Amino acid sequence: MERRQFSLGDIVRTKKAHPCGSDRWEVIRVGMDFKIKCLGCGRRVMLPRPKFEKSVKEIIQRLDEETE
Repeated sequence: MERRQFSLGDIVRTKKAHPCGSDRWEVIRVGMDFKIKCLGCGRRVMLPRPKFEKSVKEIIQRLDEETE
């Protein structure tokens, strides 16, 4: 299985929605732990890398695509 690359500023969609109803998150920290911000309510959550990678359904927008 190919390991996906995540960067700061990427917008991802998760398999489960946040309690506020949004399933879109912005990646604000990358490393052994990921910090993500809910685009619905602004809540910030820190997750270990394996849990984050398992919960991501798709990458909606990459930061480098935005500048092109």
